[in-house]
Amino acid sequence: MDNEPDLSRLARTIGDPTRIQMLALLMEGRALTAKELAYGTEIKPATATSHLKQLVEDRLLEMTSQGRHKYFRLSSPEVARLIESLMVFAPKRKRVGPATGNDAICTARFCYDHLAGKLGTRLTEVLVERGLLDNEDGTFSLSEPGEAWFNDFGIDVQALQKSRRQFAYPCLDWSERRDHLAGALGATLAKRMIELGWLTRSKHSRVVAITTEGRNALAEQFGIALDHA
Repeated sequence: MDNEPDLSRLARTIGDPTRIQMLALLMEGRALTAKELAYGTEIKPATATSHLKQLVEDRLLEMTSQGRHKYFRLSSPEVARLIESLMVFAPKRKRVGPATGNDAICTARFCYDHLAGKLGTRLTEVLVERGLLDNEDGTFSLSEPGEAWFNDFGIDVQALQKSRRQFAYPCLDWSERRDHLAGALGATLAKRMIELGWLTRSKHSRVVAITTEGRNALAEQFGIALDHA
């Protein structure tokens, strides 16, 4: 029994409302300071420190120092995958009043460093439908046409396959209840779309804005049209 994972400790750590909210805030993939995380969870900075210490000790977060500030980020893509999976099973909050801009997070957002929401799931479906991405045995792999397409799109597939990070895998989307493309390939695809000016990231938010150029490109190249993003 001593060699088995301590699931009860993990459950206590992420079961705290403040700590799980901190993890959710960091799902945008960027590092935040303790003060920013305290503000985002509506607690005092001194209280945030103890929560962050627990998250670092349990290897859910990693901390780096820069000058007088300490920055916190998710320790790995696997942690992001864990949080996204929990979001799938978590009940939805009851809406009070009319729809708000927060609905944009369901249209296009970052799940750590890859695309999620309607944009992420639809893009993944198109890649599979066109035979560029194979989906077998719970993982994704590139077909020969797919490797050629990604290389033409400006993504060095061979370099990604040699990296230590898992190349490609399906991540169950909490808002769509369908898979989106995660892993090194998914992250690089999202980065490339930003480089092309198709997408822009919002400061301190997981929401992704689709530019006019991006809307045209997504419609022309993938047949994807989204109403709000």
